[in-house]
Amino acid sequence: MSIEPCYLKTLEKGALLHKVEEAKKHFTNCNLCPHKRGVNRIEEVGVCRASERAIVASYGPHLGEERVLVGRRGSGTLFFGYCNLSCVYCQNYEISVYGKGDIVSNERLAQMMLALQNDYGCHNINLVTPTHFVPNILEAVYLAAKSGLKTPIVYNCGGYECVETLRLLDGVIDIYMPDLKYASADFGKRYSKVLDYPKRAKETLREMDRQVGGLKVDSKNSAYRGLLIRHLMLPGGLEDSIGVLDFIKKELSSDVLVNLMNQYYPSHKAFEYKEIAKRLDLIEYKEAYSYGEKLGLRLI
Repeated sequence: MSIEPCYLKTLEKGALLHKVEEAKKHFTNCNLCPHKRGVNRIEEVGVCRASERAIVASYGPHLGEERVLVGRRGSGTLFFGYCNLSCVYCQNYEISVYGKGDIVSNERLAQMMLALQNDYGCHNINLVTPTHFVPNILEAVYLAAKSGLKTPIVYNCGGYECVETLRLLDGVIDIYMPDLKYASADFGKRYSKVLDYPKRAKETLREMDRQVGGLKVDSKNSAYRGLLIRHLMLPGGLEDSIGVLDFIKKELSSDVLVNLMNQYYPSHKAFEYKEIAKRLDLIEYKEAYSYGEKLGLRLI
């Protein structure tokens, strides 16, 4: 028996259309993310540089995600242009900074979701850097669900979210996959150009955990609901990574899945920052991983 994604029940109750209408109000007074600039995105752009029209850089099955998302047929990724963070080491800066991609209507976005399900057979719809396009996404899910979408949706974000926006997604998103980039506010300021990253990210993860809990998988080890956290270790960032792991252990469900990642390499503006203009020391990575194991975290 297949497990029904949560947005179908929300659609059936008539609540999904209401969420769309509420989200669209942000286009004239945008407070979707913690920057809360109140920008009228129909006439100008805010920190994320996005207008009211979604930009998609690419879509298709992706085999490079976590195994519980990829399965045999891939995770159905939709890469959105722009971002509400300005990470100096971003490996996708052409998309996140310069907005590489095509402007698409919400109807076209719905068609892409259906194609990922029907044509490619992907195990999920994976929304990459979605925060600033939540209104577009909600309308696309509404349209696609009415046309037969029945695949779990993954919200794949940088962790810098507003709880109020996440509550619009409650009953729509099945799997949350946020980054938890830093435990240190100084790191957030220096490397992502926001003053309050740890505070906002911790609020974000608590709310996501409240909505979906730990990560659940089916008999084929495919995720269908829950929270999966990513943390990319930075060179010299062992102490900060330990702080990240401590937070997860102390404040979130014991069965959240944690991907402690070691694939950092200097990109974009990282060479302007001597301490991260190099590869990660794998000895530090192994020490952090061992620490997570001792905490009893569910690591991959």
